[in-house]
Amino acid sequence: MRSTAVRRTALAASAACLALLATACGGSDSGGSDEEKAEAGKSDKSSSAGPAAGSKTSAELEKLILAGGDVEGHKVDELGPGDSVSAKDVSSDKDECAPLAHAQLGVPLGGPAATTRRMVTQEPEKPADGGTEGSGELTEEDLENFEDAIMGALDATTTMVTLASYEDGGAEKTFADLRTAAESCSGGFTGGVKGDEQKVTGVKEEKIAGGEEAAAWTVTSEQDGEKVPFKLAVVRQGATLAVFSSFNIAAAGSGEDFDLPAAVIEAQTEKLG
Repeated sequence: MRSTAVRRTALAASAACLALLATACGGSDSGGSDEEKAEAGKSDKSSSAGPAAGSKTSAELEKLILAGGDVEGHKVDELGPGDSVSAKDVSSDKDECAPLAHAQLGVPLGGPAATTRRMVTQEPEKPADGGTEGSGELTEEDLENFEDAIMGALDATTTMVTLASYEDGGAEKTFADLRTAAESCSGGFTGGVKGDEQKVTGVKEEKIAGGEEAAAWTVTSEQDGEKVPFKLAVVRQGATLAVFSSFNIAAAGSGEDFDLPAAVIEAQTEKLG
């Protein structure tokens, strides 16, 4: 029955939040980890000292990250101090796959001089009216329309956007390291938030263009025997990397693929210059 798809969607939605944006969906302690505080201190130091070797300060990245109104049909939210995952909270059964696990969870890669993040959510289209009226009883058509409305409301892609700026060629190296990880781990691995790791069954490269370098992948995980697709993309512009980690709840429920958030990627790349 079609209602099975709705139930599967609800289950997969929970898995997606845990696997991809765990604390952004559910929150964590508001104090932030020692590592995050150290990173913030480093970013503040970078801001006061000024950019080095083309790197951006925290203040400059804040001006470059997507904001409300930059992407039509999307909502942009800031992350609170506790709404993030730190590197120490992420695990991978293969060391070479760690950059992928980190990127999926919005953990800044390498050793950036400054970072900033946003959550960008596609606003779903309102379902069209349908079904029967006046009969006082629900028909099969009414139920199908109701389920279509639920699936339509869930058919919205959410993207964690992370901007990170690097010194001394760090952006180029970090980009290359992520690409190498995707190639090495194309056959799969197990990783994610410690204690709730997900089995990744495959990493497939997608076509993407933008910036000085760009790469993207579909990362497919498995939850309770069901396939759950994610999207991961990275664009390098100078000494800055923009990393996009995306999931779509309707796709998670159906196991079907979904498109890269092209409008989000293009808007952010344009702001980077």
